Amino acid sequence: MTAATSIACAATIGFDEAQAIVRKSCVPLGFEFVPLGKAGRRVLARDVVAGIDSPRRDCAAMDGYAVHSRDLAQGVFRFRLSGESGAGGPLPVPLPPGTAVRISTGAPMPPGADRVVMREYAMIGGKHVILTDRGGKGHVRRRGDDFARGQTLLTAGTRMDARAMVVTAAADVEGVTVWRRPRVHVMTNGDELVEPGKAAMQADTVPDSLSEALTLIARQWGGKLTGMSRATDRIDSLRDAAQAALSETDILVLAGGASHGHRDLARAALLPLGLRLAFAGVAMKPGKPLWYGRIGRTHILGLPGNPTAALTTARLFLAPMIAAMSGPGFASALRWSSHASSLALEEGGDRDQFLCGVTQGNTVRTIERQQASAQMMLAQADVLVERRAGVPAGPAGSVLQCLRF
Repeated sequence: MTAATSIACAATIGFDEAQAIVRKSCVPLGFEFVPLGKAGRRVLARDVVAGIDSPRRDCAAMDGYAVHSRDLAQGVFRFRLSGESGAGGPLPVPLPPGTAVRISTGAPMPPGADRVVMREYAMIGGKHVILTDRGGKGHVRRRGDDFARGQTLLTAGTRMDARAMVVTAAADVEGVTVWRRPRVHVMTNGDELVEPGKAAMQADTVPDSLSEALTLIARQWGGKLTGMSRATDRIDSLRDAAQAALSETDILVLAGGASHGHRDLARAALLPLGLRLAFAGVAMKPGKPLWYGRIGRTHILGLPGNPTAALTTARLFLAPMIAAMSGPGFASALRWSSHASSLALEEGGDRDQFLCGVTQGNTVRTIERQQASAQMMLAQADVLVERRAGVPAGPAGSVLQCLRF
């Protein structure tokens, strides 16, 4: 079978069918234990369980004086100072009636004391403290009030952000079990492409505007970037660049060379490496040239070279692929929301459309003059607006499904 015949075997399919194929193919990659310091933005594969109580002892919630409530109830407002309790210090001796201990926030309460009177309500007179007001609250945190040893604090599927890191560290947990991140390599191709900042030196070149953007998308959704490469429009250049990346890559993203022109050579270059195509072309706009396959265990996602088409298909396919393989699940990257259109809507075309839109409160406006090759409108758009093939025209106020870009 020739390369051309193999490519032709994978016909254009519908958007929903393409997503179903990718969803079924992308599964979690397994898990690993990592130190807490390296767990940021990782997704838990196992629950985090508290190793200690928090707080570990009854402790003061304010700076002030620890006393017996019963003394206050009996009208005692003048107490003999019998010591001091500081955060991190040893447990004080039991507190006799009629006495008080100077105490700081987080310090252990003396046995017998059950109330902290804030220092604002106290005056020192020699070896005594005189309370001017008993205050409204007890200002005592009981042992295990926040959480208790053995309690589940974070469940599997939680992404480790700064707040989760605080809870985990406070629970005396030194490391967590997380889903392994898919390793992503981004490859662009085109004789005209050069590194940004160098196009002005050569009249026949254009900046490679996709590599950095695609690697950022990969990182944002939980991927681990293993490299970027750029190949020329030659089969051997494409094949060599792809082969060099395959050994350390779970997802190989190719931007460009995903159409049907005579110089679009990406799929032909990868077939000798064992490429098995699942589909080549999706009935969507923009993004019809999108293709997907596998080389061994490596997922290969071919994106169009036009910038808006590339980022649209990356948001709709690459983001959920990474989410599926890193734990949260395919659907977690595709949370659509409803917005009312601020403009009247035309009838849907012959393909599913995903248009750049701008939200304003609960309304959305699709950007005029949508072009797959446009770049400026990407700076304006904050959502993709779904318009299915053949959907009827509608007035302003019609409800549209939107996906955060």
